[in-house]
Amino acid sequence: MFNSRPIQMNSQSEKADLLKKLHHSGKMLVLPNIWDAAGAVMLENLGYPAVATASAAIARAHGYEDGERIPFDLLLAIVAQIVKSVGVPVTVDMEAGYAADHETLKSNIRRLIAAGVAGINIEDSDVRTRELLPIGEQVEKLKLIMRVAERENTRLFINARTDVFILNAALPEDQKLAQAIERGRAYVEAGAGSVYPILATEEETLKTLVNALKVPINAIAKTGAPDFDVLQKLGVARVSFGPNLHRATLLSMEALLKNVKESLSHRPVTDLLM
Repeated sequence: MFNSRPIQMNSQSEKADLLKKLHHSGKMLVLPNIWDAAGAVMLENLGYPAVATASAAIARAHGYEDGERIPFDLLLAIVAQIVKSVGVPVTVDMEAGYAADHETLKSNIRRLIAAGVAGINIEDSDVRTRELLPIGEQVEKLKLIMRVAERENTRLFINARTDVFILNAALPEDQKLAQAIERGRAYVEAGAGSVYPILATEEETLKTLVNALKVPINAIAKTGAPDFDVLQKLGVARVSFGPNLHRATLLSMEALLKNVKESLSHRPVTDLLM
């Protein structure tokens, strides 16, 4: 199920091509989203063939809330350090683009490409209003990103996230599904390499999306979601953890530090190092 043994790539385009290949390998690409270079190095050393970041994890690890509140310059510096620390492709969660206009979005994409990023996640909702963007508006953003990559003479793998299942949670499942399919098809036609219907976790929903879109589908690993073996059988090509690895890490650290305080001993920490 897991792709293993990272392949060392040199150029940004080579890494983008490898990232695309990993989505079409027939083996589900598992991406436990990280937030710093240490986590990226750990994943590479464990044999993960690519690294993905989580916007919420990076923001909260540096004192910000999610929703593009972390300054883009700081995000870029963190991402650049992650890319420099590993040889495998890095794909970055850039929320809705950290841009209020197309010129800023173009600049942000150019800067990510210059940092060596192989892929991005970009979502189809407004981080300020928490409303879905019109399909045409999101399509134009995706086309703009593709044009920027072409002008930079490179390639960039786009994982197009749709927030239908988050923002239209009250709708019947069949209506959410129809909207996700409509948006997914439009995003793929605009240049996206995969579609991420975040919070779509029902098996029949995922199966229908896989069959209807006929491109790699990204599912999220969360409480109540099908496990990897089921996702693989459904045809899901990629599974990511979003902010959940960061949350789990903090919960584990909290339990460890509580044990230190209550036991009045360093052993809960130092015994792990033996």
